[in-house]
Amino acid sequence: MSRATVFHVDKSLEKPERVMLVGVMLTADYAGANETRERAFQTALAEAAELVSAAGGDLVCTETAKRDKAQTAYFVGTGKVEELAAAVKAYDIKLAVFNHELSPTQERNLEKALQCRVLDRVGLILAIFAKRAQSQEGKLQVELAQLSHLSGRLVRGYGHMQSQKGGIGLKGPGETQLETDRRLINQKITALKKQLQQVKKQRATRRKSREGGRLKTFAIVGYTNAGKSSLFNRLTKADVLAQDQLFATLDTTARRLFLSHEASVILTDTVGFVRDLPHKLVSAFSATLEETALADVLLHVVDASNPDCERQMDDVNVVLEEIGAHDIPQLVVYNKIDLLPAGKREAGILRDNAGRAVAVNISVAKGLGLDALREAMIERALQ
Repeated sequence: MSRATVFHVDKSLEKPERVMLVGVMLTADYAGANETRERAFQTALAEAAELVSAAGGDLVCTETAKRDKAQTAYFVGTGKVEELAAAVKAYDIKLAVFNHELSPTQERNLEKALQCRVLDRVGLILAIFAKRAQSQEGKLQVELAQLSHLSGRLVRGYGHMQSQKGGIGLKGPGETQLETDRRLINQKITALKKQLQQVKKQRATRRKSREGGRLKTFAIVGYTNAGKSSLFNRLTKADVLAQDQLFATLDTTARRLFLSHEASVILTDTVGFVRDLPHKLVSAFSATLEETALADVLLHVVDASNPDCERQMDDVNVVLEEIGAHDIPQLVVYNKIDLLPAGKREAGILRDNAGRAVAVNISVAKGLGLDALREAMIERALQ
C-alpha cells in the first residue's frame, strides 16, 4: 500500500525531513476585525510550526495565502500552487504540510504538482502520535486512527493499478489492487477494534475495583503543553514524561492521591487536547478518554501565560462535549502564573459568589499555589 508511507516516522540518525508549512486564512474560519483575524491566524500557524517540530521535521519555510473558500482541486489557487512548487524546488523541500484537513483528491493533486510528499493537519498529528505511543494500548489506538485515515485515502488512489489480477484458486476476474488494499485495511480495523474492546473491559474492571474503595476520581484535562503531566508528577510524586513539547503524554496514568485524613482521591493524567483534534483520534482513543468522561471532577489545566488561553479552553470544552464529559464539574487550574506580569502572579483560590472554589492560580515550576489547589480539591472531594 503505497499511501501507508504517509505515516512513516524516520527513527534513524539521518537528517530531519525538510518541511514547508502552508497556512491558508479562509474567511469562514476567522471571524472579527482584520487585526483579530490576523492574530488568530498567526497563532494557529505558530502552533502548526510546533506540531512540525514535535513530529521531528526541519521547518525550512512557511507559505501563507488568503481565500474566501478552499479550492476544490488544490485547496489553494493554481497561482499559489505554482509559487509553492517553486519554493519546493528552491529549498529542496521533501514534505509540504498543510495546516488544514485536505481531501484525498486535493492531497494527490498537490503531490503531483509540487513533486514532494504532502501531509495535512490530521496526518501530521497522527504522525506525532505514532512517534509518541509507548504502551500497547496507545499503539493500538494510534494504528486504528491511522488506518481509518488511510482507508479514505484509498478512494480512487490507484488509477495506475486498476488491472485485474487473477490466479489459481480465484474465481472470476479476481480483484483490483485497490479492492485488495481496502479489504485488508478493513480486516485490520475490525481486529484492532476487537483488541481495544478487550482493553476497555480490562479498564472497566480496574475502575470497578477502584470504585469499591469509594474514592472520587479527578481527571486532569487541558490543552496540550499546559503542564498537566508536570502537575500530576508534582502531586503524586510520579515519573510521567513531562516535556516542553506538544503531545508528550499519550497514555492515561492513574494514582491514588492522599489529600487529607478526610479525603483521598484517584488522580488520572490524560492525553492533551488541541484545536481541531481529528475526530479519528477522538474515536480511536475512546478507551482512554472514557477515563475522563467517567470522572467525578475535571481539573482543567490552563497555561495562563498564553495570550490565547481562552480560545484553548474553548477548544478543550469542545472535545469534552464530544466525549460526553461536558457536564462533569470543573475546577480550573491556571498554571504558569510565574510567567505573567508582576501584578498578576498572585497564587490562591478563586471563588464564586456562593463561596465555592471555581479556579486556582498556581505555578507547578515554582511550586506556587499547590497548597491552595489541594485545599480546593479537598472541598470538591468532600462535596
